[in-house]
Amino acid sequence: MKQKISSIDGTSADSSKFFTAEQLKKATNNYAENQIIGHGGYGVVYKGILSDQRVVAIKKSKVMDANQVEQFINELLIVTQVNHRNVVKLLGCCFESEVPELVYEYIPNGTLFEHIHKTLSRLTLEHRLRIAAEAAGALSYLHSAASIPIIHRDVKSTNILLDTNYVAKMADFGASRLVPLDQTQVTTLVQGTLGYLDPEYFQTGQLNEKSDVYSFGVVLAELLTGKKPICLERSQEERNLATYFLVSMKENRLYQILEPRVVKEGTLEQLQAIAELVKRCLYVKSEERPTMKEVAMELESLRKYRKDPWVNQQSHEESESLLSDEAPTDLYALSIGPSTGDISGQYSFSSSTTFPLIKPFN
Repeated sequence: MKQKISSIDGTSADSSKFFTAEQLKKATNNYAENQIIGHGGYGVVYKGILSDQRVVAIKKSKVMDANQVEQFINELLIVTQVNHRNVVKLLGCCFESEVPELVYEYIPNGTLFEHIHKTLSRLTLEHRLRIAAEAAGALSYLHSAASIPIIHRDVKSTNILLDTNYVAKMADFGASRLVPLDQTQVTTLVQGTLGYLDPEYFQTGQLNEKSDVYSFGVVLAELLTGKKPICLERSQEERNLATYFLVSMKENRLYQILEPRVVKEGTLEQLQAIAELVKRCLYVKSEERPTMKEVAMELESLRKYRKDPWVNQQSHEESESLLSDEAPTDLYALSIGPSTGDISGQYSFSSSTTFPLIKPFN
């Protein structure tokens, strides 16, 4: 493993990155349950304190299983090549213990998902746009600036962490894939999270960077609406957020599904522009979606909007009317592809359907 890492050009790994099993056991108080700060599909994450008093997050594989070890090694090979302020920093690893372990910087403010859905959100629209722009910038870096292009493959709000200053940090690269420079896409077993999964990738198994763009579009819709990507408690029409968002735009009722704080703080032009960006990210045909670089640039531009005083004087009816002035229906048709008879079928899945490599949303 050391030889494999050291052979990669531009890797940030060196001999000091390898921790002993004893060091990590001591840091976590023998992996005490009260040190657990997260669970993933392939492991448990513990909070630990190293002997030099650094606070870290230690990701430990659940069981000794060849597939899980492969996931950990894949994540290690990916993150040792990444150096970006909006990507969680890998500090080291340990292969001495029975199962592999990865040691990351500790990010104290939890996940974006928690701040959108599980707490009384204090995120202003400016916070949401900044976090979105930072996450988009990180994904743009992975796609186009890393030494070998990287597709994250599991972009979702639970994989965007927030540090002390609420700066976004992309995390969890266990499902990520390196894309050889002479290829634009790779064929893989479908893997991702329902509600965020690119429908084109799901249908074809052909993975490209636009798959991350689709998933990021769902995250943007989450930030705007405060709604979960999949919610079985909602009506059939509203169950899948991507479908619900697009239908609401088509039927000129976007205003009704946006989070009230977002409507209050944003200009009408700004909210329309963000909604249009979401729609373009959610086009079924990947070639029609923007690149992550374009998404990041547009989000930075949208952050510069300022709420004009006259907006506060608009009545609810006027605001709703203005916000509902949507693009022509034929443009919407492009976003859901040629089969417009039953668009919900393209995005929603029966709870009884089995997808062994696709993580259910939780």
